[in-house]
Amino acid sequence: MPKTKDIILVSIQFFLMLVYYLNFKWFAIDFIEHDLWFYLGIFGLLISGIALLQLNIHLSPFPSPKSDSKLITNGAFRLSRHPIYTGILIFMFSFAFWLGDGYRLCISLLVLGLFLYKTQYEETLLEDTFEDYKEYKTKTGRFFPKF
Repeated sequence: MPKTKDIILVSIQFFLMLVYYLNFKWFAIDFIEHDLWFYLGIFGLLISGIALLQLNIHLSPFPSPKSDSKLITNGAFRLSRHPIYTGILIFMFSFAFWLGDGYRLCISLLVLGLFLYKTQYEETLLEDTFEDYKEYKTKTGRFFPKF
């Protein structure tokens, strides 16, 4: 049974992702129109897709780890502790820039704020569940690789 906080965070996430697709022309951003943003957005979807496949049976929409889950630190998770969120963020920001859509850019910023909060909460739970998580956290960036 998911915790109330898990349900609230996932509900906010799905709500924000749903309203991202509403076609409000709130304000335009004058950004360099370039197809590179389109391909970067597709790359973001690819990152999320690979991470989803990698989690396989350990996947849960909720921040709390499943009771039978294991810590995955290879593949996409070698580069980012949260590659699904990374891919979503790359997609959302890239398409906002590609479309020159200020409304979608604002929603992307809200999702970034939510993911920062949600990952902080999730990582507290992961540290309690997996004894290797603290070491993994020092070597791997939250959304992007550490250099």
